Amino acid sequence: MHPRRGTLVELLTIAGFCAFLFYFGLNAFGLVGADEPRYAQIAREMLERGDCVTPTLYGEPWLEKPPLYYWRAMFAYSVFGVSDWSARLPASTAATLMVFIVYAFARRFQPGAQLNAALMTASSAGVIGFARGAGTDMQLAATFVVAMLGWYAWFATGRRLWLAGFYLFLAFGALSKGPVAPLLAALVIVGFAAVHRDLRLVWRTLWLPGILIFLVVVLPWFVAVQLRNPEFFRIFFLEHNFARFATNLYRHRQPFWYYVPVLFLGAMPWSALVIAGMVEAGRDWRRRAGETAENALPVFLLIWVAVGVGFFSISMSKLPGYILPVFPPCAMLAANYLRRREQLGWPISVAQAALSAVLLGAALLYPNFLLHRSGAIPSSAKLVAGGIAALLFVATLSGVRRQGTRVLRLVVLAPVIVGLAFLLRVAGPSMDEAFSLRPVAKELDRMGTDRKQLAVFKTSRVVEYGLAFYENRGLARYERGEIPPGDHLVVTTEGARAELQQRVGGRRPSRLGGFPPQRLEYFWVSTPPPGGHLPR
Repeated sequence: MHPRRGTLVELLTIAGFCAFLFYFGLNAFGLVGADEPRYAQIAREMLERGDCVTPTLYGEPWLEKPPLYYWRAMFAYSVFGVSDWSARLPASTAATLMVFIVYAFARRFQPGAQLNAALMTASSAGVIGFARGAGTDMQLAATFVVAMLGWYAWFATGRRLWLAGFYLFLAFGALSKGPVAPLLAALVIVGFAAVHRDLRLVWRTLWLPGILIFLVVVLPWFVAVQLRNPEFFRIFFLEHNFARFATNLYRHRQPFWYYVPVLFLGAMPWSALVIAGMVEAGRDWRRRAGETAENALPVFLLIWVAVGVGFFSISMSKLPGYILPVFPPCAMLAANYLRRREQLGWPISVAQAALSAVLLGAALLYPNFLLHRSGAIPSSAKLVAGGIAALLFVATLSGVRRQGTRVLRLVVLAPVIVGLAFLLRVAGPSMDEAFSLRPVAKELDRMGTDRKQLAVFKTSRVVEYGLAFYENRGLARYERGEIPPGDHLVVTTEGARAELQQRVGGRRPSRLGGFPPQRLEYFWVSTPPPGGHLPR
């Protein structure tokens, strides 16, 4: 095949996989958790106010995160309208850019591994999950990955254009989540320079035009938001960066080893190959194989992964998305491992087949888990999922042992596609009911609550932020002393009627209905007519 035609086929293949993995069924279920609806609502309010400087939530400044996600969501809203799927487009498009940059970089510095590197990046469980969420993690991951690959391209070629790109995308990383982007980059570069035994590399990286590019991109927003909001420095830098890292202020404490299983699960279904690639890069390290740019690359990628996992492991606050920037170098290490061999050994073949089988089996069982969360999953469902997983294990192992690594993409990616399609089409409605407030908001709207005061009581932040996004208004919370003085509707947890009655005193709470999948109840709180009495 002509080289140009081969490149076009590879690019179209990557585009097709990105289209499915990152965009298909993006609206299958509503916004979940507390962060997705909160970030989506902030972007909506900034767009409605025409303000690109101060993020606000229900009209009040919300200064926890920089604005890159908000800006990109505002653009998506202006083009496609405000919706849960358009709120997720910034992450999907950032992931797409990241995958294509990985392909272009590997084509230049890992020739022969570029397609595997790109597809492994795109199909890693962690990347798929965060590429389909309304949040800041993928913004940081994509910009940081582009920046670090640009830095290595400068190291390998000496072309200052790549170094300029490094500073530009590092600035975008700082606008994604703050100082963590330049700090992580500095740690990776210093670690690589130390291993490479060339600490002057650090000083050569400090290129004045690049630093100016970084400052020109970053400073305008940081200065403008500080001038408008004098409390910004304290809230953003001291509380949501320093205190988040050094203390358990936000209650995300996890054990030191937390990111080891997160890394393994996030790299699925490629985890076995990632481990093999890491081991091989470690051997290159010991053999001092960093004398040429090509030989130094696996060591650079390994240091990148080690620094990312190590840095966040010592943090007192840990969330899965923090190590998202290490999954692309993991994929590139796995692709480099495959590039060097036509056959896989028995241990790697068995492990890879088992991972694919487990992942598909779990996807097939997930709808039953949602339907039977309070009880055991039916044995028939377990048998069906287990049987299909066993067949996949045998087929994958047989194909890899007979055909070698050239069939690996097919036998691993096919179950990923089937599993994701099954989750979105079959489990999507159940996931919507179990985790999203979108169906709850629809029920409330059918009750005609759109112009009535809405409050929550004894619910999680997930319920409050989710309802607030779909209702497009702030909600009163009883626990904050925000009990509306007039008639209003309140959403609370099942069995809270007695406590609700105590809170509202002489007013009458009348049950309007409930939402059993999330154990919620709706009450209309009204003042009894003169001479009326409260129900027992």
